[in-house]
Amino acid sequence: MNEGGKEIKKSKTYHFHQEWEEDFLFTMSHSKCVCLICRSSIALPKKGNVERHFRMVHRTFDTDFPPSSELRKRKVRELKSQLLGQQSLFTRPTSKAKAATEASFRVSRTIVRHKKCFQDGVMVKEAFIEASDALFKEFKNKTEIMSAVKAVQLTRNTVTRRCEMMGDNLVQQLAKDIDCCECFSLQMDESTDITDKAQLCIFIRMVHDMTAKEELLTVLHMNAHTRGEDIFQIFKTFIDKTKIPVCKLVSITTDGAPAMVGCRNGFVAKCREDEAFPDFLSYHCIIHQQALCAKMLNMKEIMDVATKVACSIRAKSLQRRLFRLQLEEADSDHTELLLHTDVRWLSRGKFLQRFRDLLPEIKQFLQEKKHAEYEQLNDDRWLLDLAFLTDVSNMLNELNVELQGKEKLVINMISTVNAFKGKLKLLSSKIQRHDLGNFSNLASELNNQEKDSTEFDSACYAKQIDTVLSDFDRRFQDFALLEPVATFMCFPFREDAEIDVLASKISTMFQLSSAEVEDEILTLQADINLKARANEQFWSLLTEEKYPNMRKCATSLTAMFGSTYLCESAFSHMKIIKSKYRSTLTDDHLEACLRLTISSYCPDYASLVDSIQCKSSSE
Repeated sequence: MNEGGKEIKKSKTYHFHQEWEEDFLFTMSHSKCVCLICRSSIALPKKGNVERHFRMVHRTFDTDFPPSSELRKRKVRELKSQLLGQQSLFTRPTSKAKAATEASFRVSRTIVRHKKCFQDGVMVKEAFIEASDALFKEFKNKTEIMSAVKAVQLTRNTVTRRCEMMGDNLVQQLAKDIDCCECFSLQMDESTDITDKAQLCIFIRMVHDMTAKEELLTVLHMNAHTRGEDIFQIFKTFIDKTKIPVCKLVSITTDGAPAMVGCRNGFVAKCREDEAFPDFLSYHCIIHQQALCAKMLNMKEIMDVATKVACSIRAKSLQRRLFRLQLEEADSDHTELLLHTDVRWLSRGKFLQRFRDLLPEIKQFLQEKKHAEYEQLNDDRWLLDLAFLTDVSNMLNELNVELQGKEKLVINMISTVNAFKGKLKLLSSKIQRHDLGNFSNLASELNNQEKDSTEFDSACYAKQIDTVLSDFDRRFQDFALLEPVATFMCFPFREDAEIDVLASKISTMFQLSSAEVEDEILTLQADINLKARANEQFWSLLTEEKYPNMRKCATSLTAMFGSTYLCESAFSHMKIIKSKYRSTLTDDHLEACLRLTISSYCPDYASLVDSIQCKSSSE
């Protein structure tokens, strides 16, 4: 009964009974009760309704096909088969069109991921048709297969639209992950494309349940100035438009340019002045700083001479061809002399090693072709300096390569740098003792000059190493402040840790209560159950209720970027995508292509196909 005391009448539910197919020639199709003879449907599957229709409309059916007879059963099967066949005529074209559209999306993504132009879709389809014609020559259903292949839409405009839609779909997936994550960090860098337009590339590292995910956040296009205030304004407009929760921001890592880290008008300073931004950490890319440290080696004379010699050989096509021919005749391991550029991180080490490996051939070539004489190539001291610089540059290259890559935890990057600093200290000590075990090129050069390992100025080389080491210490001071916290995250049960000092550093770094942090550290270190389960997944075992501050500290460290490697890698892709042959590519299409190329997300093809009206290609 309801509140007024009146009885509420319950609605009845009617179900179709299977025996009605043979008795009254009705069946269920798409939730409707349909007559097999005339295809009429009735509103409710009640026995009275279906029987009334059968008796009044098809009176002679019982006479022609007696009940329970084999003839009647065959007729029912025949009529039901006809109904299903008729329905498939309507559904099959739709499913074929959907399949063709999904194939169009998938092929378009492949074209974009290989950084090809949209027009290449026509070529891909043509190649697909030619291959299918040969592959399915003996197939009975070849005509149907070829029809399906030709139905795939891959015109230039179609591939362009597919790229736009898939790019938007990946942005939607990213937005969901940003909303769900506990915190995130950003890395950003700016470069120019083939048309000299400044492109600000921003990557995000999100952490949810102690699992990190790195993705391209956006590419912001800057048409005029690239000052700190300009970068801030365009970034602020972007986060306001996309409603990104900047309250979750932990840190920002940049290339260290004045426009980014300027103390008054830099981008980071402008963000800190804005009330919408929380207190966050900022870092200078570790790889950039390592490359700057490498420049502290005072070997300008070596580089100048080596560069001039290399350029004199490679500057003219004829000289270059003749030198290659000489290398082939000498069965050299190398077929070319490299050039050096400061822009590329690994350039100097590779250039010097190749130059030194080919030094005998270079000297012979210069002598035979009567090039300008370079006295340094025969100077013993200069050759020793070249060998030493080559050895140290190779070591710095190895460090650089180790720091590169995706999904690098800042803790691991700090450990790598510290290990190299320890190696520099050891190298300085060893070279002063004339121990050349780590200096293969220097040892080889001394052997070529028939000198003993003690017959060189070891103090000069040790001083060079100490200079590089001092620059490492100076440049990595900001990461040194993070080191005690990172050490605790790796070894939470260390008994020698000064808990009060550690708690103070953690609370200062992440704006937490020092007393609460200290209490949680003591509770954690006394937890026998956690001690027994200390492993790589340790911090995910901590509950938010019991260890809120420790979890925040762990997630924040996991979220931090140590370098701008992803941005540098994206610029390499961008250079290929927007080449001189595609210089008219729009900013939106550039971003969509870049996102599809480097993103770990996969487009939701089903929803994309359902969102548009599917059509087969008319070509």
